[in-house]
Parts: sequence; C-alpha cells; structure tokens
Amino acid sequence: MPHRIADALVSRLVEAGVERIYGVVGDSLNPVTDALRLNNKVKWVHVRNEEAGAFAAGAEAQLTGKLAACAGSCGPGNLHLINGLFDAHRSNAPVLAIASHIPSSEIGTGYFQETHPQNLFQECSHYCELISNPAQFERVLHIAMQSAIGKGGVGVVVLPGDIVGMDAPAQAASRSLVTQRPTIRPGEKDLARLADLINSAKKVALFCGIGFENAHDEVVALAEKVKAPVGHTYRGKPFIEYNNPYDVGMTGMIGFGMAYEAIHECDLLLLLGTDFPYDKFLPTNTKIAQIDIRVERLGRRSKLDLGIWGDVRETLQAVLPMVNQKSDRNFLDTTLDKHKEKLRKMNVYVDHIGKRLPMHPEPVAATLSELAAPDAIFTADTGMCNVWSARYIKATKNRRLIGSFNHGSMANALAQSIGAQCAYPGRQVIAMCGDGGFAMLMGDLLTLTQYDLPIKVLVFNNSALGMVKLEMETGGFPDYQTDLKNPNFAKLAEAVGMMGVRIENPADLTSGFKKALQHPGPALIDVVTDPNALSIPSHADKSQAVGFALALGKMVLAGNLEEVVDTIKGNIRHVGESLESI
Repeated sequence: MPHRIADALVSRLVEAGVERIYGVVGDSLNPVTDALRLNNKVKWVHVRNEEAGAFAAGAEAQLTGKLAACAGSCGPGNLHLINGLFDAHRSNAPVLAIASHIPSSEIGTGYFQETHPQNLFQECSHYCELISNPAQFERVLHIAMQSAIGKGGVGVVVLPGDIVGMDAPAQAASRSLVTQRPTIRPGEKDLARLADLINSAKKVALFCGIGFENAHDEVVALAEKVKAPVGHTYRGKPFIEYNNPYDVGMTGMIGFGMAYEAIHECDLLLLLGTDFPYDKFLPTNTKIAQIDIRVERLGRRSKLDLGIWGDVRETLQAVLPMVNQKSDRNFLDTTLDKHKEKLRKMNVYVDHIGKRLPMHPEPVAATLSELAAPDAIFTADTGMCNVWSARYIKATKNRRLIGSFNHGSMANALAQSIGAQCAYPGRQVIAMCGDGGFAMLMGDLLTLTQYDLPIKVLVFNNSALGMVKLEMETGGFPDYQTDLKNPNFAKLAEAVGMMGVRIENPADLTSGFKKALQHPGPALIDVVTDPNALSIPSHADKSQAVGFALALGKMVLAGNLEEVVDTIKGNIRHVGESLESI
C-alpha cells in the first residue's frame, strides 16, 4: 500500500473532513494528484486559474464553516493563488493551501520557476511553513490546519515536489484536530456595566456585523426590549434582515435606509460582532459599547465607552435578564417610519423607472430576488453589484450572500459560486457579476461546463467599470479608461456549451430569469443596463457633489464637451425620473 508523504497528506485531509481540492495540476503536484487518484475520497476540482480555486475554497469554507483546500504548483501556480487566499484570510475562512515547490536541492539556486512561497504567503496566512524533511510533515500539516480552523483564515503548507514523493516516516501518527469553537462569556462585572449603560440610555441603536451570525433571535429580543432600531453591515445582512421588524438597513457608501441616522441620533450605540472599516460613517458624539469575540478588534474603529470580549450570543443571553424593559417607542417608531419612506423612494427605480429604457440595474436585482429560491446562495462581485445586492436582494432565514467584502477584489463572484455549488449541489447558486469582474476570470465558465455545475451567472452589462467611474467623478477626476467593449456574453456562453439568455428590455426580465433559473444546467444571463445609473449613498456629503462638478469642469477644459453633455443628460434624466415618480 502506498505510504508516500503525498498519500499521508490525502489521508489526513480525509480525516479533517476535506472533501475536495481546487486547483490546476502541475509537475510538482504530481505525487499529490496521484495520491488523490489512489485514495478516491477527496475530489480534485480542476479550475482554469488557481486564483479561482482559492476563491472557491474560501467560499466553501465561509458557507460550511469547515476546512476547505486549494493547491498550486510551484512558482506561477502559487502566485495565482495569492489574491483568492487574501480574500479567504480576510474573510476568516478556514482554508488550507498546498503550495508545491521546486526540488528541495535546488532551492536558492535561481532554479526554473523558483519563488519562495513561505515568504509570499506570510501576509495572507496565520501559518506558512516549508517542509524540508519528511519527519516534519505530520506536525507542520497539523499546525497549518489547526491554525486555519482555530484562528479563522489560511494555513499554508509548502511542499517541494521531491519531498512529497518520499516515504512517510513509519512512526508518523495523525493528530486529532480540534474543530469546535469555544463560546466566551464575559464576566459578571462586565455584564453589569453593559446592562447599566443600556438601562441609562434613552435612545439605543444596534449595529450588527458577521460576528453575530448565530444570534438573530437574541438581537431581535434586545431590540424589542429597549425599543432599538437595528442596522447592519453588508456581511451581517443575511443574518439579521429577515424576520426583523426593527431593521433599518445599512450605512456606508453602499448603504440604504435609516441606519446612518439611527446610529448617529442615539444615546448609546451597541456594535455587535462588527469590524465595520469605514470610521467616517460611525458616530463620534454618542456612547459606544462593542461586543466581539476577537479582542483585537475592540476599539480599533471608534472610541469605546465599554468593550466586551465575548461571543455575541452568549453575551446577549446573559445580559438580557439584566436589561430593563423600555416603554418609550418614539425614537424607534420615528426611525422606522423614515426608513419605510426611504425604502419607498429607493423602490421608485423598480416600480416606475424600472419599466423604461435604457434599463436600470435596480429592477434587475429586484426581479432576481423575487424569483430566486428561498434558500438560494448569492455571490456578488465587488463594485456596483455590491450596491444592487445589498439594496435589492431580500434576505430570508436560509439565503446566503457572500462576496469579497473585506478584501474588495474584482472577479470573485463567478469563482466563489463554484465553491458554493460544490459544497451545496442541491441548492440554487447565483453569481451576480459585473462585466469588468466577470471578464477577469471568464475562463472559469469552462469549470461550470466541465462539471455541469447548475450555477446561474448574471452579468450586469453596462460596458463600464461603473464603481470606478463613479469614484473618479465624485473624487473630482474625469473618468478615464473605464469604458469596456463587451461581446454578447449570452452568445459567448452558448459557444462554450451553456445556456445563454440576453435581456435588453425590462419587460423581458421575468421571462428571461425564469428561463435561466429553471434550466437544469449552467446558464448565463446577459442583462444590458444603463452605464449612467446613479448609486447615491444613504448619507451623501457635499464633497461628492463638488467632486462631480469639478470632474465635469476638467472634462470641458480637456475638450470633451460632447461627453460632458451626455453625462449630464443621463444624470438629469435619472434624477428627474426619480422626482417625477416620488
């Protein structure tokens, strides 16, 4: 029976519950792929780019909470992994990366395809180590996997091609992984201080992030008890928006609703499991208490009146009996009424303007949300897709929405949908792609057809890098090099063997989506949308308007008068249509 390091590696992965490795085969990985062939318990998923493999592994780990794996061959193969691993690491997704290496005797000689993976992956991993002797294997692999699981993030094992083909030491024995995370309950003094803060405040607001994901009912119970509006981050949206009568949306650049106002107008803001990075959207003149299981995140975004190191669910369960019932609903009801009105105005783009040409992206996302399965998994590209998914994809108890929310990479949605569908073959998986992001890793459409993954790929085809264009203009820069010359993506999909649906008229959205969603195999929906569609933050400031005017002025001085006129006409049309419908 084979007993190479490669065979021991695959056996340990099976014991750890790893079901598949995403990657591209290569010569330095040959012993590993051969061991997979012989073992036949861990599946190799052949992506077309290792970056997509790392994104897929990160998505699987985020959705399942279990260890996932990807692999790269020496040199360029490893380099392709880096972007997806950065995303997984910053998302706290437990991922093991197997980084193959050149022959150990050649390291340091400038050998063909030589890099130093143990240096390359340091910033995007909790642990990264080179195995230079078979006797190291068991312990290094164990530490890498345990670090990924325990700390939430990436562990990297660097394996030279010759080492991985050597015999495993006879005395080698596997080490049991600890996979159950502990719950951390704050001490009685901290709980009492938290209860005192809540009880003494007249107006309380809650702001929830991904760190509270298992505490939906406790958050709603606290909101009911203290009459608090509940805002949330993008990552927190799937876990708190549903069955929550106190929801007031998101703050930040892609925010909507009354979350910004709620967290600024309260007397006490409770930050629950959030590491929201945009501190300019956080209040500075109110009391703030933060609860987080990751102690290093307490107070790093805003000043704190109280920091609580603990699991959000455990903390809320312990403090709820200590919190006094509040009777004054004025702050809550006023905020909810204003939130309802903001949502009404936001839905103007769906109910009225959404029926006109050129097509707005808002009714596209809203129609998708209406027709998608109640347990669908959505992946969203960074950029304008974040806006449309945040505002128009409705959460349910069983829907999930992931993206590159911390790392902010383009091209993540298609690749992440692969990991999502592999992990949940019976669920509907929908990738919401921007045309720019989609084109970056478009080759992995072939992964969908190779494995007949029934993923539905929605491409918002506005022939522009929309978010970059908006950022340039609001920053006072004329947009430059943001235009894209796109093909008919539906025909491209058909050319590679999957269903292609092209939608150019909003009247065809429902029928087009139904056709694609009901198709048993992979399908791509190419929706042509207006490149001038505006995404206005929930709390816009004067600097953005000044920047936009400055950008137009620079374009006029540069002789681009015709482009300026077209831009102004498009924006006036959008604003005018909104006012008309409101």
